Amino acid sequence: QVQLVESGGGLVQAGGSLRLSCAASGRTFSSYTMGWFRQAPGKEREFVAAISWSGDSTYYADSVKGRFTISRDNAKNTGYLQMNSLKPEDTAVYYCNGDPHSPRGSKFTWGQGTQVTVSS
Repeated sequence: QVQLVESGGGLVQAGGSLRLSCAASGRTFSSYTMGWFRQAPGKEREFVAAISWSGDSTYYADSVKGRFTISRDNAKNTGYLQMNSLKPEDTAVYYCNGDPHSPRGSKFTWGQGTQVTVSS
């Protein structure tokens, strides 16, 4: 089973940047589409971005398009989310996951996530 560990969150002012990392155990993770999701207090978890196993295709929620960039390094079994021009509404716990087919899928057990807090 793949285990996921997110890191890189923190407190940042509006307009700032953060880079999140998702370290996955298990050699099969590189064959899955990888996605980032977030959950704000009192809200349901929502899709943020995804990238195909090859890195050729990327998908973004409208709310982050043009500000966030997803990438992956299969040799390191690690995915990344570069977040620029952060807004207070981006405040949430961010999670990564993977799926063999769907960019919005989540096949694996959720990790602990990493907290992102954007102050105004």
